[in-house]
Amino acid sequence: MRFTKLGTALLTDDLAASVRFYVDHFGFEPLVDLGWYASLQHPQHPDFALDFMVRGHESMPERFRAQETGGVLLGFLVADAAAEEAALRAKDVPIAEPLRDEPWGQRRFNVWAPEGTLIEVLQTIDADPDWMAAQGL
Repeated sequence: MRFTKLGTALLTDDLAASVRFYVDHFGFEPLVDLGWYASLQHPQHPDFALDFMVRGHESMPERFRAQETGGVLLGFLVADAAAEEAALRAKDVPIAEPLRDEPWGQRRFNVWAPEGTLIEVLQTIDADPDWMAAQGL
């Protein structure tokens, strides 16, 4: 399959809160807001769309409309995860999991978005050589 753009659509109970969260804290820009549907784009990633649909809207298949938004994790790779965590804490964004270094070469933390999506903010760091060797890598 060949496609020209990649996107993710999430159900939300509060469209405005979801849009504000990604605009205010992650630098997305609104492209479309119909009151029941919104599409966001990040200026650094024009081929990715992050869309939101009000839960229960009739444009979605009936079995999908009432589903909870869960089991979704969005990852954002950044240059300095510690600085990003500090900036989000300063804006009183609740941190779901605090900053930590992982032996496989990630420094990361998590926050919850209003619609129930888990956001992982991470940077790559040097992996622990002993851990890598123990994994056969």
